[in-house]
Amino acid sequence: MDTNEALLLLAHVIEPNDERMQFFIEEVGPIEAIEAIRRGLIPKRESEGLQARLRAFSFTTAVRELDRCSTRLVFRDSPEWPSQLNDLGHERPFVLWVVGTPDVRLAAVRSLSIVGARDCSPYGRFVARDWSARLSDRGWVVISGGALGIDGAAHQGVLSVGGVTVCVLACGVDVSYPRAHESLLANIADTGLLISESPPGSPAMRQRFLSRNRIIAALSRGTVVVEAGSRSGTTSTANFVNRLNRPLFAVPGAVTSPASIGCHQLINEGKAILATQWQDVAAMLGDQQLTSNLESVQSRPTDVLTPIQKKVLDAVPLRRGKPAEVLMLTTGLSLREVLIALGVLEVEGFIRQEDHLWRLVRA
Repeated sequence: MDTNEALLLLAHVIEPNDERMQFFIEEVGPIEAIEAIRRGLIPKRESEGLQARLRAFSFTTAVRELDRCSTRLVFRDSPEWPSQLNDLGHERPFVLWVVGTPDVRLAAVRSLSIVGARDCSPYGRFVARDWSARLSDRGWVVISGGALGIDGAAHQGVLSVGGVTVCVLACGVDVSYPRAHESLLANIADTGLLISESPPGSPAMRQRFLSRNRIIAALSRGTVVVEAGSRSGTTSTANFVNRLNRPLFAVPGAVTSPASIGCHQLINEGKAILATQWQDVAAMLGDQQLTSNLESVQSRPTDVLTPIQKKVLDAVPLRRGKPAEVLMLTTGLSLREVLIALGVLEVEGFIRQEDHLWRLVRA
């Protein structure tokens, strides 16, 4: 058994959040750690459960799963391995299961992550979608976790402009979680990347969500938190970003919004940089061609819009404009409501009409 085979086996046996075992493996080496598990010689740890997983593992089955899921393995010594993951030390993944064409290492070179609350506000969803689209237009690869809310909006924003987005999963790459994002995950796989440190077939579990957050933090050059509660998985991502000394940005929201409490705490405690427009984020991460005083859609106040107007605005794409009839189907509103809202949004400068197709105004 070589080192990569041992790491593949360990990825089937050890949970990502098992820090004690990760430290032990880093200390003695993958091959020696497997022998220690077999013999029940793990310090300060019962080995029965791990031994059962060890006996259940089959290299033949693992290889067959790769073909079934159209998946490839990226090992630590692979040219495709993103070296920034090594900043995690003993907490770095054993191996990555990857679906998608882009090279993982190259995709991570000019990347940032956009994360936030599942139960987000229309404002938060708009900022995540709009900023992701605009940053993707600038050549940035956007990384997120595929969850409902801010994560999904970030991925959708990139896809709307034909960019590359990376989804780091808390389950196997063949598991559609959440179920509502089955189509979104398929679209990401078509042009971007699905990544997991858990084997195919692994279900989503709470601890796996917390563990995958460290990968999101380590893969990207910086992280933007759009909305977050006072205690949430998003704040755990922020903590990993701080530990790695990477830039962390937080988007402010209404002081009355529970979804923005976490962002305001990060800013007040000096853990995150206040971000009020996407240009600030790109410039801070090295995009020198941008100036921070450019007017942009997302910096315009949307709080004055009615719920109907916000709903229509959220449905308008940045590229490849849509007719009012399609927006009616997307929003579930009547055609009259859509047309009235479009008129207001055009006057306010949020959108424009070209050949009866509506799209967002670029910065």
